[in-house]
Parts: sequence; C-alpha cells; structure tokens
Amino acid sequence: MADDFANYTSGLDSPAAHAFAITANDSADLALTTRAIYVGGSGDVRVKTVGGGTVTFSGVSAGVILPVRINRVYVTGTTATNLIGLS
Repeated sequence: MADDFANYTSGLDSPAAHAFAITANDSADLALTTRAIYVGGSGDVRVKTVGGGTVTFSGVSAGVILPVRINRVYVTGTTATNLIGLS
C-alpha cells in the first residue's frame, strides 16, 4: 500500500506512527517514549514524564487519549487497564 506521507517529517502534533501495549512497572522505563497514552479501561494512571516528574491522572475514563510524553507507567498507583502507548 502506498503511503502518501512517507516523505514528510513527523512532528509532535502528527498522528502516532507506532502503538504498543504498556506493561506497568515501578522500576523500568518503557522501550519507547510516548507522545500519548490510550486508556482502554477506566481508572488512575501514574506516570513518569520525560521531564522527570511523577504525576497521577485520576479517574480517567475508558477511551480517553492522554496527550502526554512519558517513559514509565507505574504499577503502584495505576488502576486503569488496557493501556496503549502511542509514539
């Protein structure tokens, strides 16, 4: 299949090119830094941002895309399920 946009540079406001399941871990970073996270099942999402901060997004509804660049999702403090990283 042809990709009409193959010769364009991707920016942070461009659609994600990769998607991957996130496995929360209190001590290991994700393999890829995200540009956003899709939340499949409602709950809290505790993350480490690329800026080094730790924050909990509380009461996130299922189906929401959080436009945040992160490199870790913590097990401790995360109750949301079916998280997908978009990069």
